[in-house]
Amino acid sequence: MASMTGQGRGVVGVLLDDADDWRRRLAPLLPDERIEVVAPAGAGSTAGAGSVADASSVDVLVVGNPDPAELARFPALRFVQSAWAGPDRLTGGVLPPGVAAARLVDDSLTDAMVEYVAAWVLALHRQLPVYRAQQAARQWTAHAQPLARERVVGLLGYGALGLPVTETLAGLGFRVVAWARRAREAPVEVVSGATGLDDLLRRADIVVNLLPLTPETRGILDADRLARLPHGASIVNCGRGAHVDVDALLAALDAGQLAHAVLDVFDDEPLPVDSPLWDHPGVTVTPHVAAASEPRLAARAVADNIVRHRSGHPVLNPL
Repeated sequence: MASMTGQGRGVVGVLLDDADDWRRRLAPLLPDERIEVVAPAGAGSTAGAGSVADASSVDVLVVGNPDPAELARFPALRFVQSAWAGPDRLTGGVLPPGVAAARLVDDSLTDAMVEYVAAWVLALHRQLPVYRAQQAARQWTAHAQPLARERVVGLLGYGALGLPVTETLAGLGFRVVAWARRAREAPVEVVSGATGLDDLLRRADIVVNLLPLTPETRGILDADRLARLPHGASIVNCGRGAHVDVDALLAALDAGQLAHAVLDVFDDEPLPVDSPLWDHPGVTVTPHVAAASEPRLAARAVADNIVRHRSGHPVLNPL
């Protein structure tokens, strides 16, 4: 897709934490566009070093995963491009009438997610949290170590991110079972439905969650489902915080049903300082970094979709 927009209409507003960087990266890709940083609601004119757009002039908005109510500030809005792979707040018919939206699909996000999941699955497989705790206690104890081919990794989600994650884990020797909306022929076993989910949970030594957040998947890892896992299983959650019942998770960890949980996403972000997750010895917290959208890598995909919108072509990855 060419980088020129032809005749720009309105203003491209950037409403992101790192908005100045996005603005700087998008400017040479969209030379005919007026691109301005937009302050969050209630932030006054403190959005950053770039100029702050008049909300009434913004017809294209580059965002993360905002509260849909935030979009009501932009009466001329016609297109929302998310810089996130999973902007769940923008789904389910919440957008203003006449406003289209798209999520970000970019190789950099995929590569980052594959790296994160592979790193933590290997860390859990090789019992690194156990040895880290032993080091802190100055304890020298070796534990029996299965091979990767003796471990089952249960993957929740087999879409644009799940497929390359599966290929990498299988390439490392793990036995991967994926849960998707429908069973299918694939290089790994793919199951579906409630029965398929139960079967996956009963077999999985490590569960990796990559699901989008929907009414059907909210709270999917609750007390009942965590209890179905083999004793001493672990989880890696890169989906959304609301997929996991935190109270049930902590109870399962305390009871020894779960050995460890690696959590990258949370209901409240940043994670509140008084959250029990910070101090629990069975929890690893990372600050939503599994697949962060970096402007230097993802700006072209965002710009190309804005070009498509301006020229009347179907945008890629619509919501």
